[in-house]
Amino acid sequence: MERLSRRIEDKAVLRLIRRYLVAGIMDGGVVMERYEGTPQGGPLSPLLANVLLDEVDRELEVRGHRFVRYADDCNVYVRSHNAGERVLKGLRKRYDRLHLKVNEAKTAVAPATGRKFLGYELWHSTGIGSSVRSLERRSKPSSNAFGK
Repeated sequence: MERLSRRIEDKAVLRLIRRYLVAGIMDGGVVMERYEGTPQGGPLSPLLANVLLDEVDRELEVRGHRFVRYADDCNVYVRSHNAGERVLKGLRKRYDRLHLKVNEAKTAVAPATGRKFLGYELWHSTGIGSSVRSLERRSKPSSNAFGK
């Protein structure tokens, strides 16, 4: 909230965001208290990630790194594996200071080709395209009531 108040002057907006952050979550029809974080998949999650991670973006820019970030998903492109390890170590420290957790299952130092990002992959031969998993999901019929 302190970081948000640096950017947002409207007290009513800050109150609304605080209420959203401290509201309980429903799990299996039962309301449970939340003690930290932003509800994953909630409407404010990408906005708050952008506000919080803006300073990380600025640090990456100052260091001359090429990167792409959408909400809390980020890829940083460097020339060597050692450089990747160094950058990842620095990002982990920065995320710790921001009280954020790195998703180790999705985190890797690896070549850009073949890595999935937002449903896409970079390929040596043809450039960019949908990941195999995204294509498989698109080809399956939807199970919602409207058939969409």
